[in-house]
Amino acid sequence: MYSSYPSLVCGFHGCDRRLAEEVFAGRQRLKPSENEYDWLGNGVYFWEHNPLRALDYARISKENPRRRKSRVEDEAVIGAIIDLGYCFNLLESDSLEILSEGYGILHDACTESGVQLPQNRPIGEERDLLLRPLDCAVIQTVHAFRAENEQRPYDSVRGVFWEGKELYPNAGFKEKNHIQICVRNLNSIKGYFRPLSPVDGHIIP
Repeated sequence: MYSSYPSLVCGFHGCDRRLAEEVFAGRQRLKPSENEYDWLGNGVYFWEHNPLRALDYARISKENPRRRKSRVEDEAVIGAIIDLGYCFNLLESDSLEILSEGYGILHDACTESGVQLPQNRPIGEERDLLLRPLDCAVIQTVHAFRAENEQRPYDSVRGVFWEGKELYPNAGFKEKNHIQICVRNLNSIKGYFRPLSPVDGHIIP
């Protein structure tokens, strides 16, 4: 009943500058990611209201040889206006219950077929679970279940993540906390824009 998100949000996508310029010029659109380790399942990824994290992600992709698939040579950020629409919002209770049920469906299917459940895991010496095959599989199971039962598909998935080092001793906040958006319905992306720097002498509303 409350899954329709009521407003437009700004999302930011880190990528190579050549792709960004193609998108700004209207010659390309961002394509869905289909990695088996995607945090929120398959779709187009954005950092909600967080261009600095998008830029940081592009820089990491450029410097990390494990992320050569991203092909980032000159980092850039694409802004997008997104209508989350019918949202699988993992910040609210009903969606979290559905997610838990999705895990149960996946677990039972793996048990019956003798297949091992996917596992989330870190990269190298990182402590955070940066590769999320389990979460991705659970979310994709939810989407598949809804499709099989002719239920309304989700336009987007939204989740919050606690990532990085503690900001201070015994803190409940970490240096890379963020909200991530995965857009499944490409028509939810209403437009792309080039992020601006603030103008000196003017307050930011």
